[in-house]
Amino acid sequence: MFRTTRTSALATALLAAAAALTLTTSTTASAAVTAPGFLKGTDLPPHPSSAWFQGPVTKGLPETTPFCLEGVLPKTGSWHRTFGTDLDTGAVQVSVRTASDAEAGRLASALERKVAACAADWLRRTPGGTASWQDYGKLSVEEGAHVYGVDTSVPDSEPGVHLYGIGRDGATVTVVKWGQMGHLTDAPVPAFKKTTVTAVNKLNP
Repeated sequence: MFRTTRTSALATALLAAAAALTLTTSTTASAAVTAPGFLKGTDLPPHPSSAWFQGPVTKGLPETTPFCLEGVLPKTGSWHRTFGTDLDTGAVQVSVRTASDAEAGRLASALERKVAACAADWLRRTPGGTASWQDYGKLSVEEGAHVYGVDTSVPDSEPGVHLYGIGRDGATVTVVKWGQMGHLTDAPVPAFKKTTVTAVNKLNP
């Protein structure tokens, strides 16, 4: 009788463990195929003379890698949405579901380093160009966010200004890039900070 009871208890434990493993695997797989929440055009800094229009939330990375983010965004677990106006102002959001909070933290840090080094890297590749960057500070939202600006120009061409919001909620990371012709003094930094907070808050509704 004792042997039968012990065998029964062992079988029950094994079944419970298998069920838990199946549930975990199912949950992970579901997270991997479900898109994070994304910004809408109305969440971006208002344009003075044009409404924003938005593309669909699309699995994978954009066809053209956003400026300053080359080589750092993983294709696996990525989703994106592009935004535009009737003029030169545009934006893109890329969000990545990673395998763990630790992996997400490493990705967010890598994105921040890439953007912080972008102006200097661009200058090395662009003889005669000028570039500058600005750290606009951290934002208190979920696991944190950070906003940067990058300004580039070459002789006989219009300058370009770009804002980046990088943030994380658990194992999901997002980066929002906004850009138009102009300089950092033309950038809507306070409004973009609100956009970045909204982007992180929408990741896991």
